[in-house]
Amino acid sequence: MPIQPPHRPGDKPITILGISCYYHDSAACLVRGGEVVFAAHEERYTRKKHDEALPKNAIEHALKYAGITIDDVDAIVFYEKPLLKFFDRIIPTYITQWPLGFLTYHRAMHEWMQKKLWIPQNLKKELKYKGPVLFTSHHESHAASAYYASGFPDAAVVTVDGVGEWATTTIGRGKGTELNIVQELHFPHSLGLLYSAITYYIGFKVNSAEYKVMGLAPYGEPKYMKEMRELIEVREDGSFRMNMKYFNYEVGLRMTGRAIEQLFGQPTRRQEAPLTQFHKDVARSLQEITEEIMLKVCTHAKKLCPSDNLCLAGGVALNCVANGKVLRAGIFKNIFIQPAAGDAGGALGAALAAWHKEYGGERLPKMEHVYLGNAYTQDEIEAYLNAQGLPYEKLGDAELIETTAGLLQGTNVVGWFQGRMEYGPRSLGNRSILADARNKENWQKVNLKIKFRESFRPFAPTVLEEKVSEWFDLDRESPYMLLVADTRPDKRELIPAVTHVDGSARIQTIRRDQNPRYYDLIKAFEQKTGCPVIINTSFNVRGEPIVESPKDAVNCFLHTHMDILVMGNCLLRKEKMPESVKRDTEAYLKQFQLD
Repeated sequence: MPIQPPHRPGDKPITILGISCYYHDSAACLVRGGEVVFAAHEERYTRKKHDEALPKNAIEHALKYAGITIDDVDAIVFYEKPLLKFFDRIIPTYITQWPLGFLTYHRAMHEWMQKKLWIPQNLKKELKYKGPVLFTSHHESHAASAYYASGFPDAAVVTVDGVGEWATTTIGRGKGTELNIVQELHFPHSLGLLYSAITYYIGFKVNSAEYKVMGLAPYGEPKYMKEMRELIEVREDGSFRMNMKYFNYEVGLRMTGRAIEQLFGQPTRRQEAPLTQFHKDVARSLQEITEEIMLKVCTHAKKLCPSDNLCLAGGVALNCVANGKVLRAGIFKNIFIQPAAGDAGGALGAALAAWHKEYGGERLPKMEHVYLGNAYTQDEIEAYLNAQGLPYEKLGDAELIETTAGLLQGTNVVGWFQGRMEYGPRSLGNRSILADARNKENWQKVNLKIKFRESFRPFAPTVLEEKVSEWFDLDRESPYMLLVADTRPDKRELIPAVTHVDGSARIQTIRRDQNPRYYDLIKAFEQKTGCPVIINTSFNVRGEPIVESPKDAVNCFLHTHMDILVMGNCLLRKEKMPESVKRDTEAYLKQFQLD
């Protein structure tokens, strides 16, 4: 039974604060009367990539945006059950593997005793909060974040990640306001941890650079499928078992060791060492087995939970190539992928789960966008620029769109800072770097001179939703860059900067009701060029969180080879910046831990 009705006396809506933290990608989400009012990652404020700390800044901004205080919050909901995780999985695992797990056990005991076991007490103390603290399980949070935001009346719900308390993969059934997990796989057997382990073996950073492996895969061939099947046994229903002799994550501080090096015949790549064809082929083989497993899991989910609709969440749901394969397989008519599919999305899922399960709240419409963070007014933007002594042009709305659309043509790279910050790992038109997708040189320019990242990394296109099927092999919306589809053969030479080496693209579609100013910009660009597609990548440099404030945006603009910065109605040109404000790029990059 609900712990209280969804509205209190006086018809004041129930206010729920969802929190995810203490592992990676901490975030906060504020839900009032079932509506998502605010959601943001802590890293955007602290400037620490994948910040795991209690999201005090995100919470402060959420309360400020809603015009309330912590005393107005009816419940805080944490996105997993730490006592179950610690005593039921972590400690027994280390003891089972004793003495190999001693060092990890000692470190874990210290860390958990310090902050993670006493979450209710910590939250109340740190936030000066006096109300109830509730908990959902990790994968329940993931499932709720996708299903309750999907707008579907019913759905099969699949969550796949590294590990929560015990679960690593779950299948759930959603109907109306009911959501139940019906089947799950348990640690140490984990597709997410397999992907992270190979990410580590190829020399990239775990929990940060798995998307690099996905981007590298098209450059390789699946030559190591035999070795992959030695690492993981895959069954027809999508369940699987890891061969743990090749993995160290149960007991050690590393994901893999000598056994996997012997299996593949090469040592673990050091970070920043050259990438060879071997690494590309391993990446492709990993991607192939990931897609195979996801297809089988989703096929099995259809049998367990018959529905035309599929919801996906968990870190593996950010694998947009696998998502595209699931879509094209035609297992389900409709797919909704939670845009904040990783752990940050657990804050949203925890809040929505509590709204429905604890308070008996009603379903709300589909999540149509993720512009859920804080915004800066025109006055605030101008005040910052004036304080810094930076020259800018202040343009009216129509002139701003026309001028920027003109500047986008050719080789200019534009920083675009507008409205409310996006929730989730993608920049979707409010904290974005934009460029002309028709210019092939822009791929390398943005990678090497703006983002300071590897040259193989692809860029996503944003396309007007009504034109998506003319340019890509996709017949539906993709507002969150979570589906990969082929660029149509007759268009590939027209937009080479967003067409990957295998002819594919990670697509963002945009409608005017989702983001009027961003839509109008691309529409104006189309009217000038005949092309409704532009490059859109996150507004940051490698290792830096996406920019949050005018200060962050200006820093990124001045420290890179970005040509134009548009913030609100202010337009800044690099060529007009005085010598006195030019910044030391090397010193800037050293602030951030490279991923």
